[in-house]
Amino acid sequence: MFDAIAGGPRANGPFPLVDADGALVGPFNAMLLQPALGEALQQLGGAVRYRTGLTGRSREIAILTVARVWQSDFEEYAHRAAGRAVGLRDDELEAALAGDAPAFDDPMERLVAATTLALASRNDLTDEEFQQAADGLGRPAVFELTTLVGYYATLALQLRVFRVEGNRSAT
Repeated sequence: MFDAIAGGPRANGPFPLVDADGALVGPFNAMLLQPALGEALQQLGGAVRYRTGLTGRSREIAILTVARVWQSDFEEYAHRAAGRAVGLRDDELEAALAGDAPAFDDPMERLVAATTLALASRNDLTDEEFQQAADGLGRPAVFELTTLVGYYATLALQLRVFRVEGNRSAT
């Protein structure tokens, strides 16, 4: 599993996956505690990051929104870098972290931000929100967003429980 994480597509990402001693950082080290489950979880993460129809910008807006709701410093740190790598400006990074959907110029990105904020903060969408998301993004993208929110909420919880350094909610 170490090789799949440290040597897979994440290895070329904008933030380090291993520390100076060669240990996995962030949520990935905890995945080694139960390798069968950790492997399934890291595969889900790979699918969420690399095999959805979401644009890179929309994906990172959504991840940063989850980081904001869950107060996950590690996710914020890692995905600020990932957001910059896909072209998010500093004001857009701050908007995602503030839950400020109207700040995005692109209507699809505004809808992704608003939908993600509702999912992450209320764990549901109203009928109207669901219809807006389904009409504007498509039902497959709504499924992708709900999966993304669940995955990154899981990571935020693990970061908190295992007191991963750099996670504000662990202090």
